[in-house]
Amino acid sequence: MAIRVREDYRTLTGPEKAAIFLLALGEDYTAKLFGHMDDDEIMEISQTMANLGKVSANVVERLFIDFAEQMSSTNALVGTLDSTERLLTKVLGEDKVSVIMEEIRGPAGRTMWEKLGNVNEEILANFLQKEYPQTVSVVMSKIQTDHAARVLALLPENFAMEVIHRMLRMEAVQKEVLEDVERTLRTEFMSNLARTQRRDSHELMAEIFNNLERSVETKFMEELEKSVPESAEKIRSLMFTFEDLLKLDPTAIQTIIRAVDKDKMPVALKGATETLRDLFFSNMSERAAKIMKEDMAAMGPVRLKDVEESQQYIVNVTKDLESRGEIVIATGTEEDELIY
Repeated sequence: MAIRVREDYRTLTGPEKAAIFLLALGEDYTAKLFGHMDDDEIMEISQTMANLGKVSANVVERLFIDFAEQMSSTNALVGTLDSTERLLTKVLGEDKVSVIMEEIRGPAGRTMWEKLGNVNEEILANFLQKEYPQTVSVVMSKIQTDHAARVLALLPENFAMEVIHRMLRMEAVQKEVLEDVERTLRTEFMSNLARTQRRDSHELMAEIFNNLERSVETKFMEELEKSVPESAEKIRSLMFTFEDLLKLDPTAIQTIIRAVDKDKMPVALKGATETLRDLFFSNMSERAAKIMKEDMAAMGPVRLKDVEESQQYIVNVTKDLESRGEIVIATGTEEDELIY
């Protein structure tokens, strides 16, 4: 079988250039360089080496000239957190490296929770249900509330209730606890989390409950009412539900109607009370209300799950409009009273 000969430098990939460069340097230097790489990098270069075939002398010479030119240019080197950490590990002890890398990563340290937020809720729930409720409560308090709600709903009921209880009792998270969570999750540690401003646990739980499916939320709320009725009452008062739209003034309802996806509205109203339906219809033009009623009649029976999802979508849009200052959600306090 004929051996392929590499003669065109322009067609070489990055790994191929690295493989040729290391082969040309020889075993001793290559072994030293491999000592600075991780397993995936070594594997990729090794596989590339094995499939290189014959490389012409012209290509090797061009590669070395290119490398020398790049090394003499100030902007040719690329440093990363991983490469820096590997370099420091060679010359310093692990404890010192951890302290330095913690500072370099800085206060953001968002990577840990962003990565966790991208983990499928079923995988995360399956992993967390094997951990201590205290560990899970820390994780739940740090990830996005909608993601936390989906994870919480998948945990065994008794375990989920234990997590909820711990979240409600949670003070500012101790650094030692966060370090334990870091070891458990095997990810980067974010030193600033222990110093972040504490969020009211009942507000956090109200947001998570808002994102639960209605049946799951009802089940958890009933359990809380038995065990800690004062917390259940506080959470309920902080939650904003679809029925709470009745508290909004006509201007706010009209703003919501303009903002929501028109396909979601008929499904949401299909499962609403007559009073709430009338509130929406009265804030539409007569023609728009007529079309909406016809759409609702034409769709026939609708799954409860679809109704709840559409209603939750409208609640989320409402909260988003409030956060942007486009509407005001009255809480019943004197400050929210409107003066005409």
